[in-house]
Amino acid sequence: MENAVSLPVIRLNPKADPRAIRRGAPWVFADELVLDRRTRALAPGSIARLEDAERRPLGVVAVNPLSKIVARMLDPDPEAVIDRAWLAQRLARALALRERLHDAPFYRLVHAEGDGLPGLVIDRFGDVTAMQPNAAWADRLAGEIAAALQEVAGVATVVLNASGRARVLEGLAEETRLIAGTLSGPVPVPMNGVTYMADLLGGQKTGLYYDQRENHAFAARLAKGGRVLDLFTHVGGFALAALAGGATRALAVDSSAPALALAEAGARASGLAECFEARRGDVFAVLEALAGEGAAFETVVADPPAFAPNRAALEKGLRAYERVALMAAARVAPGGFLVLCSCSHAAGLDAFRTASLRGIGRAGRRAQLLRVGFAGPDHPQHPALAETGYLKALFFRLDG
Repeated sequence: MENAVSLPVIRLNPKADPRAIRRGAPWVFADELVLDRRTRALAPGSIARLEDAERRPLGVVAVNPLSKIVARMLDPDPEAVIDRAWLAQRLARALALRERLHDAPFYRLVHAEGDGLPGLVIDRFGDVTAMQPNAAWADRLAGEIAAALQEVAGVATVVLNASGRARVLEGLAEETRLIAGTLSGPVPVPMNGVTYMADLLGGQKTGLYYDQRENHAFAARLAKGGRVLDLFTHVGGFALAALAGGATRALAVDSSAPALALAEAGARASGLAECFEARRGDVFAVLEALAGEGAAFETVVADPPAFAPNRAALEKGLRAYERVALMAAARVAPGGFLVLCSCSHAAGLDAFRTASLRGIGRAGRRAQLLRVGFAGPDHPQHPALAETGYLKALFFRLDG
């Protein structure tokens, strides 16, 4: 790893305002930097010292000339050394928060910029961790991060789950493999009174979405005593939590056969198989079929993938959210509950709420907004980065 004295220097151009960085902004874009030949020649993932146009130090950054985010702030101390000890200190700080929040070691351990480790996501499943290095510096230091993780958290197994849109934008290859330890199959995860099954080597993202934990719990309170329709269920997220909370039956819908197999395994492990049903198919097609059957549910939940992953897709994404709201609202029994979720950071809360209400209105329903949910506190937000607060969950009661 680079010694602070020998670090290359990158510099803001004279038009860039350094005040945002001094106030904590974590990213520096290409149009803010002097991209001379020496800077462009830096290998993706290099560590450098950032200076303003007057050559005053701003901190130590990770550099990737291939990305729109050329520099990510690692440490405002210009003398910081990004080594195993530095990584261990950041991981220990993240671990201390999670141990205060949770009684059992099942949580998001590192939430990228929110934990001062930009582009790095780590989810913990007992003695197993799944790591997503979505920035070039974290990919380059994956082995050192894994070693520091074992040292600090005492975990036995570290999975590298290097896939997804963020890595593509960084110019990084996709791969999933074990860095340390062994793993024989899906990992059981206790949460909200049920056991979920997480496939860390072949599943989506890191295998399980911890961000919805508290929203699962609130939805389960609403669902007590009634039937539940869980759309885009993945491994049974809302459906299993609702059954544990007293729902009478749950229908879980997803297009992924492997995800539904894990949901069914979770239902069996939780003793809920008799009241759990999985249906594979395109969610919109299934909703049309349910409409033809005249099916109604006391609680309907829709937690789709990111329909608006970036600003260019925002308009199309909002139309998709409106369509989900329209079709899902039509399946809610009178006086029942509708839960609509978005993990698209490009679709802000106001825009998502407007699209959802438009769909509910088109379905001829009147709504009370009961609660707005976000990701749990093991997903801390960076105050200067809206992207770290991506998740929104709207809880409605419908009349009519």
